[in-house]
Amino acid sequence: MKALVLSSSPRRNGNSALLAEAVSDGLAEAGHEAEFVFAEDFLHAFLRDCRKCRKPDGECSIEDGFRSVFLDHYLPADGFIAATPIYWYGTSGQLKTFFDRTFCYYAASYPRSAEVIEGMKNKRIGLVLSSEETFPMVSGGIITQIQEFSRYTRSTFVGVVHGYGNARGDVLRDPGEPIKAARRFGREFFTRHATDYQIDTERSGRVWG
Repeated sequence: MKALVLSSSPRRNGNSALLAEAVSDGLAEAGHEAEFVFAEDFLHAFLRDCRKCRKPDGECSIEDGFRSVFLDHYLPADGFIAATPIYWYGTSGQLKTFFDRTFCYYAASYPRSAEVIEGMKNKRIGLVLSSEETFPMVSGGIITQIQEFSRYTRSTFVGVVHGYGNARGDVLRDPGEPIKAARRFGREFFTRHATDYQIDTERSGRVWG
């Protein structure tokens, strides 16, 4: 299986990046193909008004590396893990922009939108977080956003790894050992039990067989 791991922090050696690297290592240990990318390397502009800036042939006119990463790496991947620090109880601006920019390619004005929509569906989605604050709901808004993105794209939200720290590398000293948890998350990413029941979902009375 193939997974794209996105570190969206502007700090390349920050806490969420360390956690993302551990997830990537775990994926590789389990025999999966893990591609690790930094948002700052390819994402240089916000979403604009497609009605004004789209090229005559339907292509997006924003000239950065997002098109290649999204079409050539995100869409073919079986899974996607997003890593972000918690800024003002939300994601980094880079991660929000990543999701916003997908609109350029699944909107009906893009000539291959039907193909893009199919590629966005049925992935396994993971979330990696770092924050100084340990209040249980500090991650609530982000988790809800990723859960709804997963539902909207008919994907499976596998789970969350959350490490606590402020200075670079603080998560290495977190007694909850989030680096180990992130590595394990990567190893189990494509096999981890994940459910999202509806009222009429067929299921047994036990979680574990």
